[in-house]
Amino acid sequence: MQIKRGYLGFDVGSVSTNVVITDEHGKPFKTIYLRTHGEPIAAVQKGLHEAAKALPTDFQVLGAGATGSGRQLASVIIGADTVKNEITAHAVAACEQVPGVQTVIEIGGQDSKIIIIRDGVIADFAMNTVCAAGTGSFLDQQAARLEISIEEFGPLALLSKSPVRIAGRCTVFAESDMIHKQQLGHRREDILYGLCQALVRNYLNNVGRGKQITPVVAFQGGVASNVGIRKAFEEALGTEVAVPPNHDCMGALGAAILAKEEMERKKAQDDTAVSKFKGFNGAKLDYRATSFECTHCPNHCEVIEIHCDGQVIARWGNKCPRWDMPVQANKDTAKSVKDEVAIAG
Repeated sequence: MQIKRGYLGFDVGSVSTNVVITDEHGKPFKTIYLRTHGEPIAAVQKGLHEAAKALPTDFQVLGAGATGSGRQLASVIIGADTVKNEITAHAVAACEQVPGVQTVIEIGGQDSKIIIIRDGVIADFAMNTVCAAGTGSFLDQQAARLEISIEEFGPLALLSKSPVRIAGRCTVFAESDMIHKQQLGHRREDILYGLCQALVRNYLNNVGRGKQITPVVAFQGGVASNVGIRKAFEEALGTEVAVPPNHDCMGALGAAILAKEEMERKKAQDDTAVSKFKGFNGAKLDYRATSFECTHCPNHCEVIEIHCDGQVIARWGNKCPRWDMPVQANKDTAKSVKDEVAIAG
């Protein structure tokens, strides 16, 4: 049966932009992964373009949500009904896909985080955005240096019989230690699994320091597809680690679920409430971001402005109301992509 109604979730990060489309019950049926390449506006617009191609022409968008470091930008382009941080989005998605989850380990392209959940509520969390050791970008670099694809990394690491100890507290030290171990003649798979163990130690000693990590443990983010890292976590924690089926796009899934909850709340208050979603034409509009420094007080706020077709449509970054402006929702929210699917041609 073809799905005719559902929700959109956008997770815009520094490395990747993920889009999840769910049915009207919040169950994901289409995921889109894109590289951000330092151009979040273009990535969001491409996400809209790809979503339009993937949907039937009469698909009705019931709500849209945005998360990630570029969530404010994404919300302006798509017309988001809810804008939430990554911690909230990942926790919501984990609770949906991993029954009884109590600990969420999330490792992405350039950062990592831990979320402690108790009784379905976030009890504690921590993030590491300073050191890249253990993140996806570092693993990509090491795989390339060893002349293997990132897809081969995990399976090769599992072949290790005698893993070597790698200094994993810093990317520079880890790489130099790996080179040293290679020069000593250690097997590649032993070096790879040694790196997996080092990265897990680094995560637990930094991001997970002082946190009560109890089962059920969910492993999310792009790095969760690395079976070597997963095994190293299971050994270090002494428990099974669950990898959800949508582990690489949990932020976007959480954003879509949050949009569903928000629209249900609005509908309960007003049954005529409609989504702020602006439609898929946003893929064709001319968006541009600029910034300026406000000098009216010692705060010197950096104010971000979003322009569309020459007009300022949104601002943020100010600590006072001086530069506030309402973000105009599209009154004629598109309920189908019939007239817009031409962008996918």
